[in-house]
Amino acid sequence: MDAPVEMYRMMCLIRQYENRMAEVYAEGKSPLFSIAAGPVPGEMHLAAGQEPVAVGVIHHLREEDVVTAPHRPHHFAIAKHVDLRRMTAEIFGRTDGLSHGKGGHMHLFDPRVHFSCSGIVGASFPPAVGAALAFRHRGQDHVAVAFAGEGAANQGTFHESLNLAATWKAPVIFVIEDNHYAISVAKDTSTAIAKNSDRAGAYGIPGVFIRGNDVLAISEAASEAIARARAGKGPSLLEIETTRFFGHFQGDAEAYLHPGEKDTWRALDPIPRFRDSLFAQRLLTADQDVAIQQEVAELVEDAIAFARESPEPQPADALTDVFA
Repeated sequence: MDAPVEMYRMMCLIRQYENRMAEVYAEGKSPLFSIAAGPVPGEMHLAAGQEPVAVGVIHHLREEDVVTAPHRPHHFAIAKHVDLRRMTAEIFGRTDGLSHGKGGHMHLFDPRVHFSCSGIVGASFPPAVGAALAFRHRGQDHVAVAFAGEGAANQGTFHESLNLAATWKAPVIFVIEDNHYAISVAKDTSTAIAKNSDRAGAYGIPGVFIRGNDVLAISEAASEAIARARAGKGPSLLEIETTRFFGHFQGDAEAYLHPGEKDTWRALDPIPRFRDSLFAQRLLTADQDVAIQQEVAELVEDAIAFARESPEPQPADALTDVFA
C-alpha cells in the first residue's frame, strides 16, 4: 500500500474507533448522565478530527522509537500500533487490558511498541526527554516524540524539558496539538504568545507551525524534524493546528464554543479532504475506499467484542501490581 493511502487508512481506523467509542461510552448513561454507569466507566476524551497530527508524525517512526502522549491518547496509540484489542479491554477496565484494567483510557502503556500516556497535563514531556537521552548515551539513532495540547505548553514541564533537551541535543520532537481550547479556555485568553512554535527560539531550536490540519504538511514537517533528531542535531518543536469534533470530554456541554464554530470545523473534516485529494491524484479508487472502510470497521468491532468478553477484575486483584 502506498504511503499516502496507508496514512488515509490509519486516519479512517482512528475515526472509526473514536466514533464507536463515543457510542459504547454512552451506553447506560441516559437519561441521567453518570460517568460511573455503562460498560466504560470514568471520563472519556476522544480525538476525532485530530487524526492528522498522530498519523502525520508517527508514520515516520520505527517500532523502537518512543511516543509519550497526553490524556487524549487513542489516535496516538492506534497510529503507534498499540494492540487494539488489549487497548480496548483496558478502556473497558477488563483483565485482558494492557494494564489488566487498572489504568483506564488515560493511562495506556504498551512496552512492545514503546508507547505510554498520562492523565497529568504536561506529563508527556520529561519522559520523552529521558528516553531520548538514553538513546543518545547508547549510541542509538532512535528518537522520542512527546505529544501534548496547547494548554500543556503553559506548564513548567514544557519549558524545563525544552531547555534540557536543547542543552544536551537530545533526539526528541515536541509536538503541540493546537485544538484552540484547553478544556474550555480559548488559547488567546490563556497564552501570552500567538504561536507556541515561536517559543522554540528561546531555546535555540527549530519551531514550525503547521496550519490547516493537513496530514501531508504535517508529515513533511515531521519528517524533517525526525531526520534532524536522528542525525544528532537535537530537538525540534512542532505546533499543529487541529480541531476536535467531540467535547473536551464526553458529556461536555461545550457552552464555551461560539455559535456555529463546530459546524465550521466539521465542514473542513480532514479525512474527506484527504480522500478527495487521493481520488484526484488517482492514488485511491472508490472500490479501495470501500474495502478500507470495511476493514477498519471489522478491526474496531473485533476489538470491542474482545473487550466485552474479557473478564472483569476480581476484588483480590486490587492487591496485585502494587508497590509498597
